[in-house]
Amino acid sequence: MKIAVVGGGVAGSLLAWRLSGWQVDVFAGDPSTADASGASGGLVRGFDIGSDSCRLAAESLAEVLDSPLLRDWTGYQESGAVYVLPEGVDPSDSLRTVEKFLPGSASAVTAGGLAEYGFRDLAPDTVGVVERRAGWISPARLRDQALAWSADNGIDVRRERVAEVVEGAVRLADGTERGYDVVVVAAGAWTAELVGDGSRTKQIQYGIHTATLPGLGAFVDDRTGLYGRPHGAGTFLFGLGCDRWDVHPERVEPDLELADRVVDRVRERFGVEAELVRVVASFDCYRDDPAGLELRPVGTSTSLFTFTGGSGGAAKTVLTASRVAARALAELGAGGTGPGRPR
Repeated sequence: MKIAVVGGGVAGSLLAWRLSGWQVDVFAGDPSTADASGASGGLVRGFDIGSDSCRLAAESLAEVLDSPLLRDWTGYQESGAVYVLPEGVDPSDSLRTVEKFLPGSASAVTAGGLAEYGFRDLAPDTVGVVERRAGWISPARLRDQALAWSADNGIDVRRERVAEVVEGAVRLADGTERGYDVVVVAAGAWTAELVGDGSRTKQIQYGIHTATLPGLGAFVDDRTGLYGRPHGAGTFLFGLGCDRWDVHPERVEPDLELADRVVDRVRERFGVEAELVRVVASFDCYRDDPAGLELRPVGTSTSLFTFTGGSGGAAKTVLTASRVAARALAELGAGGTGPGRPR
């Protein structure tokens, strides 16, 4: 079976890596072009409030911790993580999932426990999760390492620009066409333009700030939308969700009003002044039904698929999601010349 993976971000590069042993071309594009993998804050943890995403996240982090290769490829930094849950959410099921893959890593805490990490003005019924084996990775480094390994191990990493994708073929900007048994579009924000799969682009943005929060590593506060992690000596990465939809990847501009709201939210939540050093503005691929990084057929096709984040923040699930996707493709090609299973 001959497979084309269109897109060389962290999703496409890991899918190609998982498919080693098959005949695979990955169209990685121009390495100088900005993408979500290069801009991602890279927060990783095992806990999540959705059962499927929690399993993917916990299994992905466990694979990093168990693999010296992936620790190197990801640049994994363990800082611990704190998750402030939305009102009314029971973490019990997700905590059991984390315990299965990361024993002893995560536990629930009350508002009093969260206050020990610097959170202020919490409602008395606030519940959080503290996770020891969590932190952040570099999706850009993981992408680059996976592509380099693939190029050295029989996968054709191509840099031509893809102009169009149709069932059974990839058409390049120079007018040439290459045929494949299966085409997977893992092009992030460009996916909808190539195949019209119902996904949308959305701006993502965070800032690097001078701030010190002793004892706090990575965090997500679902009560306020604020998230962050240490960035370096005396600096912290902080962000909030951005509401700019349907932005073109080549026309993203910093939302300075959002940057100001981040500073205000940090002051309210932690009682510290965060001075903005710089803004990182990029884009990602989102969809509502279903969300999450998953291999999906385009319409009723059995040979044209998408593999995109679906909800942003795919760094924490991409390792396991790519294995699941590769396994599905291997089953599709069973009886071919490939090994019949992913890495």
